[in-house]
Amino acid sequence: MTDTNKTWVLAEHPTGMPDAGTFRLEERAIPDIADGQVLGRSRWLSVDPYMRGRISKQANYAGGVSIGEAMHGAAVAEVVESRHPDWKPGDLFETIGFGWRDYAAVPGDGLTRVDTSIDAPEHAWLSYLGMPGLTALIAMDTIGKVKKGQTVLVSAASGAVGQVVGQIAKIRGARAVAVASSDEKLDWCRLIGFDEGINYRTAPNLGRAVAEACPGGVDVFFDNTAGPIHDAAMNNLALGARVIICGTISLAGQFEAPDMGERFLRKILVARARMEGFLIFDHVAKYPAARRQLAQWAAEGKLTFKTDILDGIEQMPTAFLNLLTSQNFGKQVVRV
Repeated sequence: MTDTNKTWVLAEHPTGMPDAGTFRLEERAIPDIADGQVLGRSRWLSVDPYMRGRISKQANYAGGVSIGEAMHGAAVAEVVESRHPDWKPGDLFETIGFGWRDYAAVPGDGLTRVDTSIDAPEHAWLSYLGMPGLTALIAMDTIGKVKKGQTVLVSAASGAVGQVVGQIAKIRGARAVAVASSDEKLDWCRLIGFDEGINYRTAPNLGRAVAEACPGGVDVFFDNTAGPIHDAAMNNLALGARVIICGTISLAGQFEAPDMGERFLRKILVARARMEGFLIFDHVAKYPAARRQLAQWAAEGKLTFKTDILDGIEQMPTAFLNLLTSQNFGKQVVRV
């Protein structure tokens, strides 16, 4: 164990798109642990779209990061020291409460044990066995309720959540249509089962592209982006459509400004559509069953997943900015 704890802290609340100056790397002391806690050493760190909201001054569904505070984030970590009866040195766990750092003292209660009997890489517990996979499955089951033959449109389709959503749609017997930022990403989406793909950066008219890819309309729209893709989908809703608002990453550069665009009340009325926001943290009781299902599909070859790996804790801001600007390909993690 080293003597220092490399920790990324928030240097400033960004206005517009964050940049490298938004964060600062500090060397802090390795924390002592209290009764009921474990000391974890990070092995894999995650960056996720929700972090953009955490570094904004705007009110959010969870508390934000203060200036000088360690960046919030999930990790797969190894227990180094334990004062909790359920954990011993060498055990692996996942928690969203770790942060961008080498070491963290965290409560032993509520940690997710990495089940080494499951044939999956450790970082899978930050992707298809973690928050992204759980989000995809639980949102599709509770809001999407997709039926055989329906059409599911997915924005950020090659991302951590989107690629699982598309494969769930296929498992349920639906058509899956991907929206992504490059032809390379769309090729991957087709490889894992998506039926159609739309490159939102090159399509001359997004609304027309969605109409052509979804000739019967969009039955389920899984929205990870907001912005123009959202507008295109809302103009092509099928009767009884379900719209799942999961993320707004296209607004990363204007998070503090009003989200201006078309108004879709008439579209929702005519389609008798349902639009609902989804936060995975509201569904903790469903995690174990959902994780078992995802692991089973992966073991059966029905679920394939791409991960974008950068090496070294020094890469955390780069990984985050890559995510915000669609430069990553798949779930973005950092190997510590």
